[in-house]
Amino acid sequence: MLKRLILILTSLALVASACGSDGGGGTTPTTTTEAAVATTEAPVATTAPPTTAAPAAAVDSTDPIKLPIHNWSSQIAGVYAVGAILESTGNTVEYISADSSAVYTAMCEGDMDLVHEVWQGAFGTAFEPRVEEGCVIDAATHDAKTREEWWYPSYVEDVCPGLPDWEALNDCAELFATPDSGDKGRFLGGPVDWLKGDQERVDGLGMDFIVENAGTAGALWAALEAASANNDPIVLFNWTPNFIEAMYDGAFIEFPEFADECRTDASWGLNPETTHDCGNPKDGYLKLGVNVEFPDKWPNAYAAVQQMNLTNLDVAQLAMYVDIDGMEPEDAAAKWLADNCARWTGWTGADASVCPEATAAAAG
Repeated sequence: MLKRLILILTSLALVASACGSDGGGGTTPTTTTEAAVATTEAPVATTAPPTTAAPAAAVDSTDPIKLPIHNWSSQIAGVYAVGAILESTGNTVEYISADSSAVYTAMCEGDMDLVHEVWQGAFGTAFEPRVEEGCVIDAATHDAKTREEWWYPSYVEDVCPGLPDWEALNDCAELFATPDSGDKGRFLGGPVDWLKGDQERVDGLGMDFIVENAGTAGALWAALEAASANNDPIVLFNWTPNFIEAMYDGAFIEFPEFADECRTDASWGLNPETTHDCGNPKDGYLKLGVNVEFPDKWPNAYAAVQQMNLTNLDVAQLAMYVDIDGMEPEDAAAKWLADNCARWTGWTGADASVCPEATAAAAG
């Protein structure tokens, strides 16, 4: 299994004015003093060239930078890594548990300062309006490309021909029924605050499914593990980059192609009566956002923030360290920081002396 993980993660890596006065601009009045008339043989003085004062160095606020802890593993481990990177610029940080959709409103209210994993499919509808309002800044776009969608393990294709087409899935809806879903299939979605619009999609496409939301990401994986042990049909929310693709063969459901109008214009798409009659973006962005006061309040930290850049492999590894290797998120962050020292010190301008050594847990 370890060799398989290494191979898959390696493939992911491939998909992957000056101010002040000039000091010599005025004429100094002549003042006669005894010292001035003293005769001392000395070299004739030359006039010093004009000087320009160096601009004052930018100084970051001593207030802590507030960072959110959300409810999926790559974000939790990643935020500790981001916090350590910001600390290397001389700042302090504060970690605060936060709702992953309401966090952008909190940024506008000054209660949160930076979000480093803004997934387009889940949070674009919460993030982009705040950027348009001007209270949140779209500070950086990571190289990582994301997809968030309904997903099934590959053995389901044996009993539901035509997958991954969404209409084929709907024709097989009864295979996914549970005691609580009646005669409809069950789609197991992520936590409600991930804002996936799954019920709207079911309504928009007229699907014979109910949506059941898992309380945590861990509950999704537990359900997948239990179903896979018996080859029971299951369709659930998944995303990439994620460690799941290193553990299970499977595929995303192919819904009608995503467009922005799908979420805002009922007349667009297959159903002229509703929105959300499409899938999610297939090459979605992963962004980093800050509140509008951040650049002026922490200019040095902001310069580093604009250089931060995560790849698909980074996100998948951070999740894997926690969910497969069983590391604590802080240890996972320390391992990533140690393994990627040259990259992130390049973002901050710090030297390698600030890089941690992998912890005992991470090294094992």
